[in-house]
Amino acid sequence: MHNPLISVVLPVYDRHHQLTDCLDSLLAQSLPDVEVILVVDRSPESPERVAAAYELRDPRVRMLRLNAAVGIGRSRNAGAAQATGEYLLFLDSDHLLDPGALTAMADRLAETGPVDVLLFGHSREHGGKVWPGGSAQLLAGVGGGVFGPLDHPELLGAPPLVWDRLIRRTGTPAFPDGRYEEVPVVHRAMLAAERIAVLDRDCVRIRRRHTLHPTGSPGASHFDLFDQYRSSFELLDAQRELAPLRPYLFTRMVRHLLFVLELAGCVPRAERPQFFHRAAEYYRTFLPEGYRRPDGREGLKFSLLASGAYPAFEVAKLGQIARTAVAGRR
Repeated sequence: MHNPLISVVLPVYDRHHQLTDCLDSLLAQSLPDVEVILVVDRSPESPERVAAAYELRDPRVRMLRLNAAVGIGRSRNAGAAQATGEYLLFLDSDHLLDPGALTAMADRLAETGPVDVLLFGHSREHGGKVWPGGSAQLLAGVGGGVFGPLDHPELLGAPPLVWDRLIRRTGTPAFPDGRYEEVPVVHRAMLAAERIAVLDRDCVRIRRRHTLHPTGSPGASHFDLFDQYRSSFELLDAQRELAPLRPYLFTRMVRHLLFVLELAGCVPRAERPQFFHRAAEYYRTFLPEGYRRPDGREGLKFSLLASGAYPAFEVAKLGQIARTAVAGRR
């Protein structure tokens, strides 16, 4: 029996009532060489009836039922364990696949031959506006060849999103519990890859303002981000030949920690000092030798974090908010 080229794994959660749009965009894809695995757990936000209806509509779709509310990471693990495709694509209910996206992926793979990771672009939609994805400029500068991690180390500095790439199914990815569960999975795939390629087009649109997953496993916390990056550095440190990648992973970690800290309503006010000082500890722990901080305002935030100067950091943030408000009135 022929195995499909791509297995799409989709945990069925519908907090914002976007699931049917996502599934419609999947079933509108013309590529026949694909399977769609809908993972339904016992969460009240996981509508089994919707998944069952789509399973009946299209032979490419099958539903996997779990007997507990396990969260995003374990749902992805369960779906990946059932997958038969050569490549895995992980999506969420607030994603839309662009028309022809899966065919474009298949065509690119026909050009490159087997790869371990195929990166592609994404966009963000919110409030009637569309933004390019956070890795758009990085991907545009790579070119059309096949390469390894050390050939384009800057790609390790891209946002660690599991849904803007195909990952070759050489084993079942191990998504950890907690929030930000995709961070070590993405980094493991990139660090282990021997052949990486880029499809220079947007394939997925995410329908929220920030590419920050709103859910995790039961008991998850924004502080889980620290453990996820510790896992990523452990993966990197286990491969000495990849040591030149450390500054890129470090910059990505600091940017991610600062993003979460500064995003309104993300870390509760009472927990912000603790989060900041934990981030400062991670800065000192994983700082690469001879590291050069970014320039400009971002470099200032890096410096404040490095010194553990939380009051000064808050003052700088308030100043930026004030400048942004004034600019918005001009």
